Amino acid sequence: MSTQPAPAPLLIACALGIEHLALRTGDHGGAGGPVTFLRTGMGPRAAERSVTRCLAEDTHTEAAVLATGFCAGLAPGMHPGDLVVAEETRDPRGTVACVGTELLVKELARLLPGRTVHTGPLTGSDHVVRGPERSQLLATGAIAVDMESAATLLTAVRTGERPVAAVRVVVDAPEHELVRIGTVRGGISAFRVLRSVLPAFFEWHRSLLLPRR
Repeated sequence: MSTQPAPAPLLIACALGIEHLALRTGDHGGAGGPVTFLRTGMGPRAAERSVTRCLAEDTHTEAAVLATGFCAGLAPGMHPGDLVVAEETRDPRGTVACVGTELLVKELARLLPGRTVHTGPLTGSDHVVRGPERSQLLATGAIAVDMESAATLLTAVRTGERPVAAVRVVVDAPEHELVRIGTVRGGISAFRVLRSVLPAFFEWHRSLLLPRR
């Protein structure tokens, strides 16, 4: 009697406690395998350390990795609560192509009708981006910026062959800059959207055929 191999796990990484809270209190039904929510801490170095440590564990060596949380939109016309599905993540150390972007866009549009979903490059930064720096990053072709996604995905693919993706919720944008997340209407909107996206992540995970060693 043959036995089916255990499904590869899904590692969902975010940086902030408020992001982790949104994910933990979201809809966990429909997961196609083991799911781990990893709070990495803020910044690329913290993300690299946390993801490296997690993927070194036997239970996560073949995990698919999805980076999520909040981001800053770079393009005029973006609003808090908009979604960003990265086609690639980039920072000075390298660029990582994301897998299953079209499926994620389709599932997010189904889950959250009326919410705008943007696709394009997601760039990394080691600090909070504000003011004129947004225009400089937009000129590189990036549509959004955050501090952890690029480091998370680069670390993930350097530790082994695996599918990776990044989905972020815009918490501020050129015309809607926030000072404190959670105390402003835009931050609350982004929190609610982040709570709602898990079924799309699980569908992405189920669609993957991970190589088995």
